[in-house]
Amino acid sequence: MTAPTGTNDPPPAPKDGRPVVVRARRQLDAARGRYEGSWVQAFVAQLQALHAFDWTTIFGAELLWSALPFVILLSSLANQRIDDDLSRHIGLNGQGALIIEHLFRHKPAHATFAILTGLLFSFAGSIAVVGSLKVLYERVFEQQHHARDFLRHVIWVGVFLVAAVAEVVIGGPVGTAAGAVVKGLLGFLVVTALFGWTMHFLLAGRVPWRSVIRPALVSGLLWTALAVFSSAYFSTTVIDDSKTYGTIGVVFTLLTWFIMIGFVIMLGAAGGAVWQQRRRQTRPHRAN
Repeated sequence: MTAPTGTNDPPPAPKDGRPVVVRARRQLDAARGRYEGSWVQAFVAQLQALHAFDWTTIFGAELLWSALPFVILLSSLANQRIDDDLSRHIGLNGQGALIIEHLFRHKPAHATFAILTGLLFSFAGSIAVVGSLKVLYERVFEQQHHARDFLRHVIWVGVFLVAAVAEVVIGGPVGTAAGAVVKGLLGFLVVTALFGWTMHFLLAGRVPWRSVIRPALVSGLLWTALAVFSSAYFSTTVIDDSKTYGTIGVVFTLLTWFIMIGFVIMLGAAGGAVWQQRRRQTRPHRAN
């Protein structure tokens, strides 16, 4: 005769998922441990210190404020290549470039008041853009703000305009003679050099050349990536916005592109600065 079973056995443990919760907490603690002190944490902290969202939005608006009046002014003077160059930089296809072309006037207009007004708005916007760049790089390299650098800002605008005109003149022949890879490589080298010079020049040499190399490299890489992304994305966006909203929709698309330019400049400066800082931190350990 067998004894009854189950009468004295302990009750089964409730299936409340505690092992799963404990395992999840351990994984979360491990992830937090890997995050603390990592380059990701340093990068996020750098973006927070730079006020990334606010700066990028304001910078994109300043670019629109400076570039659009300048393009409208030159287009009113019947310079067809300005529109083509803008479309080429955005990476638009034929239909997208045609929509951009219709934004601007190509009949000669020589009204003195209109020309002076366009120049004034473009110049003021350009100075604001340079001022924002300077503030960004001062924060990145932890330099004290110098407000009285108006002449330096004007020189930067002049150098940039000369470089832009030179790129328009030689960009077409080089683009047809060289392949896409060679053209992209040359563009990367030129943009990287321009970023490095901009950081060193706007900070009046307070930051040595060796300290701007990595931020310039990261900025150049991201700029090249933006060019590839723009060629694949903005043609469809310009066409759709033009059909949906009309001319004002295309302006919003241009503003989005300018904001993305600011985003690339921000990420390049922050990423390069973190790379530079962590490089300095690892040198003593390697020496020992």
